Amino acid sequence: MAGDETRPGAAPVPDEAEESVPFETADIYGAYPRLPDDQLARLEQHGRRRAVDAGDVLIREGERCETFYVVLSGSIAIVEGHGTADERLLRVHGPGRFIGELGLLNGQVAFYTALVRAPGEVLALSMDQLRDLVARDSVLGDVVLRACLGRRALLVGQGAGFRIIGSRYSPDTRRLREFAARNRLPHRWIDLETDEEAEELLRRFGVGPEETPLVIWRDTTLLRNPSNAELARLMGLPSLPAGNRHGDLLIVGSGPAGLAAAVNAASEGLGTTVAEAMAGGGQAATSSRIENLLGFPSGISGAELTERAVLQAHKFGARISVPAEAARLEPRDGHYAVGFADGSEITARTVVLATGARYRRLQVPGIERLEGTSVHYSATVYEAQQCRTDPVAVVGGGNSAGQAVLFLAGYTPQVNLLVRGPSLEAHMSRYLIDQVERHPRVRVLLHTEMTEAFGDRVLEAVTVVDHRTGEHRRLVVRALFVFTGADPHTEWLSGALALDARGFVLTGAEAQACSVPGLWQSQGRDCLTLETSLPGVFAAGDVRSGSVKRVASAVGEGAMSIHFVHRYLGHTATPGGTDSSPHTRPKESAWLA
Repeated sequence: MAGDETRPGAAPVPDEAEESVPFETADIYGAYPRLPDDQLARLEQHGRRRAVDAGDVLIREGERCETFYVVLSGSIAIVEGHGTADERLLRVHGPGRFIGELGLLNGQVAFYTALVRAPGEVLALSMDQLRDLVARDSVLGDVVLRACLGRRALLVGQGAGFRIIGSRYSPDTRRLREFAARNRLPHRWIDLETDEEAEELLRRFGVGPEETPLVIWRDTTLLRNPSNAELARLMGLPSLPAGNRHGDLLIVGSGPAGLAAAVNAASEGLGTTVAEAMAGGGQAATSSRIENLLGFPSGISGAELTERAVLQAHKFGARISVPAEAARLEPRDGHYAVGFADGSEITARTVVLATGARYRRLQVPGIERLEGTSVHYSATVYEAQQCRTDPVAVVGGGNSAGQAVLFLAGYTPQVNLLVRGPSLEAHMSRYLIDQVERHPRVRVLLHTEMTEAFGDRVLEAVTVVDHRTGEHRRLVVRALFVFTGADPHTEWLSGALALDARGFVLTGAEAQACSVPGLWQSQGRDCLTLETSLPGVFAAGDVRSGSVKRVASAVGEGAMSIHFVHRYLGHTATPGGTDSSPHTRPKESAWLA
């Protein structure tokens, strides 16, 4: 096995268990905890002991994880590419440790093989047994969750998982990398332009550069320029439910508002499906650090916040499908049917629209051909890694621009922040302004607007104008990050319900004023606060007209939308006062009263 990361003397030996397991991986950031005796005893009450021999495979790369294993004696090796020329040892675990990472909890395929290294005994629990146990034991649940999140982050950082081979100048390469990154799928990008390994792999699989981008998985599966949906199915991301089942609630979008709605709805007994076009978390998931969210005094990354919320929604029984792009909404027989771009359809009694908004594209000469290669509308580690030696520019004056500037300044020699206005105070929080103005690698250019982009395959420079003096000048930058306001994801709703002049969804009194005459009189009530011009269809978060564009506000609106869903379902109960849904609880939870 190549690439063994654990060697004698690599870390201090904390207890006798590690002394008996040569090369055991040290506990990195709490990702590999050793369960104490009391937790092992509780697990043993639910699981079954199983003897294992050297070479036994417990979890196989590319297959779904169906069992939770705890090592009682012996040791388990975590291996990538088992049985191939590229086999690599990632981890070794001894007694008291458990096997599994994030895919174990959310139903994805395994990105590694768990192989018995030294014979011994393991404790095996089904996933249902594990979920039941951690639901009743919050301490054990926190240990498992924290470890699984940490292990996924380490896998992503190591470049484990599948490989994407493609040119940095290819929009399809960029699309696949963005989808993988946004969904936190372990993978490694091999640049066709600079990486010598790319040519060797192309020869091995008998394909030409014109057929890229490629996705290679376990050296046995090759996808030529797959769609996001094809990649999602290969990795085990959940698809839309088969058939057209009638659920209680369909949530369209899984940003902070959609995930908050899903957690609250599912925890209160509503049959809940979430449809997401790209990845959980929305724009918030691309934030390097959110520092003004209640309960996180040291901040939290958007990716970690999203992962926790997705797992929480799964815990309560919500089904989240990715990718699923909504294409139409129409009333049908007292329910609402939502059709998707792939031709599928879901019907539900109520709908919460939480599709958020996307950053507005910058309309200047020369920029369009560079979008997806060196002009970006988000700033994640994958874009930042391409800019390590080059100056970059950020356009925008809000919090998202400020967060991106600080994040990029950790990677690049200089970040130029281009702001049209006379100061940062108008749209940026004070805590961000202080950090931006103090950072030695950040240059703030006020009264400045970008007028043109230069470069054939990659950005080489931009021109800017100073509105105070009218002076035009050229800035040499190799990447551009744009955060200039947002447009809603509502093209598919045009004509179905009332939108404002900018395309955001109207709710409450404004929606009622734009509704079909007599509609609300026939309902015997007024339009609810987050309700749209269609009774039983609600909007929450950035997609809603007049909403405050902050993570905390979106979370609050998502939770509040379920309060109104309950009120709607209660108001439209079947004759006799009983609710027709077997999944809906007879009354709202106490905090909603």
